[in-house]
Amino acid sequence: MRTSRGTRDSHDTRVPRNALIRNTLIAAALIAATLTGCSSDSDETPKSAASKASDLIASATAQLSDIQGGLDAKGDVKAGSTENDDGRAVAEITATNSSSSTADYTIQVNFKDSDGNLLDAAVVSINDVPAGGTKTADARSNRDLSGTPAAEIARAVRH
Repeated sequence: MRTSRGTRDSHDTRVPRNALIRNTLIAAALIAATLTGCSSDSDETPKSAASKASDLIASATAQLSDIQGGLDAKGDVKAGSTENDDGRAVAEITATNSSSSTADYTIQVNFKDSDGNLLDAAVVSINDVPAGGTKTADARSNRDLSGTPAAEIARAVRH
């Protein structure tokens, strides 16, 4: 929130656009490095895993770089338990809009094994969450994962 002098007050949680892009690229690089050597597909090579990671990075970067004036909203978003659906990890994501107007959320969800190792990541959008209201969406892994890894909210932006 801007004061009459054009400065931000202590309640402003805006994430500058360049910080969003930088953080997205850092997360994408970590995902690529992790996925390059990890796969549950027995025929998948490190090169094909890296290609899949590259596609994931491009998609996440494109979605998050389009957000202008977004606010850090990680505290508004929760991940439910994960289920396995035909090999894919699926978790219900809930956004509770703490603002005074309808908002959209873009959320990066990381899927991790029991040792805390990153297995996959997904970007989920939950649109038109009413002020003070709640909406849900499913985050689904981009590839087959064995077991039921935990879903963790890595980043959330309200816009």
